[in-house]
Amino acid sequence: MPVHEMNLFSRGKTFFTTLLTCGFLLMEIFNASAQIHIIERTVKDTSRPVITDTLLVKKNFGHAALQFGMAEILVQSFDQFVTKKDYAQISFKTIGHNLNPGSWQFDNDPIQTNQFGHPYHGSYFFNSFRTNGYNFWASSAAAFTGSYIWETYAENQAPAPNDFINTGFGGTILGEMTYRLSNRIVNNESYGFKRQLNEVFGFLVDPMNGLSRILDGKWGKVSKNTTLRDSSKIIAEFNAGVRTIVLNNEGHSGWYGHVKLYYGDPYENYQTPFSNILINGEVGQDDSTRINIVSVYGSLAGWEIKSTESVEHLAVLSANYDYIRNVAFFYSGQSVRINLLSEFDLSKKFIINTTVGMGPIILGAAPDKYITPNGRDYDYTMGVGVNGSAALNFAGKLFFNLNYRGGWLATINGNSAHYFLHTVSGELSYMLIKGFSLCAEPGYYALSGKYRDYPDVSKNYPYFKGSVKYSVNL
Repeated sequence: MPVHEMNLFSRGKTFFTTLLTCGFLLMEIFNASAQIHIIERTVKDTSRPVITDTLLVKKNFGHAALQFGMAEILVQSFDQFVTKKDYAQISFKTIGHNLNPGSWQFDNDPIQTNQFGHPYHGSYFFNSFRTNGYNFWASSAAAFTGSYIWETYAENQAPAPNDFINTGFGGTILGEMTYRLSNRIVNNESYGFKRQLNEVFGFLVDPMNGLSRILDGKWGKVSKNTTLRDSSKIIAEFNAGVRTIVLNNEGHSGWYGHVKLYYGDPYENYQTPFSNILINGEVGQDDSTRINIVSVYGSLAGWEIKSTESVEHLAVLSANYDYIRNVAFFYSGQSVRINLLSEFDLSKKFIINTTVGMGPIILGAAPDKYITPNGRDYDYTMGVGVNGSAALNFAGKLFFNLNYRGGWLATINGNSAHYFLHTVSGELSYMLIKGFSLCAEPGYYALSGKYRDYPDVSKNYPYFKGSVKYSVNL
């Protein structure tokens, strides 16, 4: 999708991210009784409940196809007939050219367009089916199908493999995330002004779900919440404070804000895709962009490993979306990882949680100062990502978290290079009163590029954050 068209999505990323977090959390605080009601609960054994992905609502292919078509046709028609964009002037000749498998090639759109705008657009394709009774996997197929149709029929430019992956895979991750949060917001048993706010916020988080509720006659209609989902536990953390970064041996300070949202319990319902979600978002004063981090982790499947009363282990396959942008460098990637989650209850007041993971980076975008042959300032890459973390909890008052994420990437389109990404952070926090903590977090980001035809490049971003954190269970 060209830059002009996707400007709508890239400009809207701040709006989308803010609504996704703040809007959802405000409504949850305002209406703590909201419950997701579309997942059927089953019991695998007496020790641990398991949620299946069987939907209580019937599949409605007509509504799904209508909304899918709207996500394709309305945007293309607006570009072709209203704004009259060059890339949108399609014909049978352009369609025939794009249907030829040999026509595919990587495009040169800005990173915001390709790595954020396309996944957001793909979430519409995904949720056109997800909100009409189809399961996670069928809706994933809809995201990839929507991407293929757009690439071949909606533009006169050559279809791009990077767009196909970003829209399909990224759209699945963002789609399931927004679908679950939107349904978590709306409570069918509420009414009046509060209910209308629920519906509006749910619509803003996932427009396709809101449209489905309108088409199905559910918008504002009071009815029973049919079944409570087991993974209803949600924890939200808000940080606000000062961030100091060091560039060229000089310190620069400014405000920052961080939102972290935990959805579900990783040790429950782990056989259901995205029963456990972790969302990270960070904004702040920076001379490159206000949005510095957007990351989403979603569990796909889990397997319990032999455990005891004091030690619990779980293997989880996850899908991950990462977008990092700061004054030193930017990076975006989509990956699949196998993670080992462990919890050690050393005593009633001392708990340790650890995570180690590894898996393929399906598509990554790493900055290239030498500019690629087709004019991009970043290379498309593939590689392997690793992660590790340890969290210490002392009596529910003192917390320490240590996190590492790294990756090795090789160029698949752009200047021939290998990239190494490392991010290390540690947060020490002390809860003063219930819900409020003081936090200190040092950290370091580093990205190095080893080029075949150019001098190597190394970028780093050391920082220190001091903040006040507010935590709430929803």
